[in-house]
Amino acid sequence: MMRVVIAMDSFKGSLSSEEAGTALAEGLRQAISDIDIRVVPIADGGEGTAEAVAAARRGRYVETQATDPIGRTIPSRYVTIENDSTAIISLAAASGITLLRPEERNPLITTTYGTGELILDALSLGAHNIVVGLGGSATTDGGVGLLRALGYRFYDGKNRELSGPTIDILELVEDIDGSQASSLLRSATLSAMVDVDNPLLGVRGAANVFARQKGASDADVERIEQALTHYATVVARCFGRDVAMAAGSGAAGGVGYAFRAILGAELNSGIEAILDLADIDTHISTADLVVTGEGRIDAQTLMGKAPSGLLRRAVKHQVRCIAVGGSVEHSEQLDKSGFARIYQSMPDGMSLSEAMLPTTARANLRAVGGRIATDLLIGKA
Repeated sequence: MMRVVIAMDSFKGSLSSEEAGTALAEGLRQAISDIDIRVVPIADGGEGTAEAVAAARRGRYVETQATDPIGRTIPSRYVTIENDSTAIISLAAASGITLLRPEERNPLITTTYGTGELILDALSLGAHNIVVGLGGSATTDGGVGLLRALGYRFYDGKNRELSGPTIDILELVEDIDGSQASSLLRSATLSAMVDVDNPLLGVRGAANVFARQKGASDADVERIEQALTHYATVVARCFGRDVAMAAGSGAAGGVGYAFRAILGAELNSGIEAILDLADIDTHISTADLVVTGEGRIDAQTLMGKAPSGLLRRAVKHQVRCIAVGGSVEHSEQLDKSGFARIYQSMPDGMSLSEAMLPTTARANLRAVGGRIATDLLIGKA
């Protein structure tokens, strides 16, 4: 019997990891009845991270409220495991881009304040190990919003506390005071799971690579880059850590940098941590095929995203690995990455808005499942 492991990341704004994997599995089963399929929900530190951990470790959801990227109070949640001593928080749950309509996206003002509120909530309930999945953010605030929620204070050159729009804080800050930060942080261990290896600054930095998809114009990108550069200078002076160019510091619009430089936290590969929690090697070791994917497959997929992690594990076990994207942008790097095949689920001529409708996305993935069966599996099952 053919054994297939399906481990999809979420199709952001459309399907969860489990929903995407289930749709693909349905398409495969329609074509091949005698097939053993294991759907493993995964994430890479971005949207769906807490849900993937909950599925892997039988976590408990904590329902609460938090501030969204533009200041509205919204329902939110995170997951606790290990008798509530560890909290797994997805930054996207309070500060994610999918919480905003396209016309609301503006990284000059969007904030990670709500993620800080979730961290405080978990600490107040007794969690002493906080793991934050960094990905899917609507922000390039360098973690300023999150830090302000935790009690850090930002001052300009005249010792006036800054509390206005994100870009103003980044541009005007001259001193950062952590003396009023929550006392609960002292006995806690914080770490972050990252889904990219980009630095904070430069051509591969948070502004230049990610800000446009969060609503920034070309002029905004230049302004944000300059503001983050100034911010990093102040942080290095106040906290003695010059990590702006370290891999992962650009995650979630610079939240990775704040975790490293100000909170002194570790950054770990999100996908590797999730795959270990899901015991993925056990599943892959007996599989004939691994199918992975995400909403968009492109060159960034290879920069620490979920499919790249699955590909590495599959190669280790000498199992073929296929990638499926809602959309696919081919490049020489991607085409030579080692995926046996790369499929696009969105048919030619279909609009992105239509393809992202959950019912349409499911139907498209079922169709891809049938194509995979025809191309690679029929006759081998």
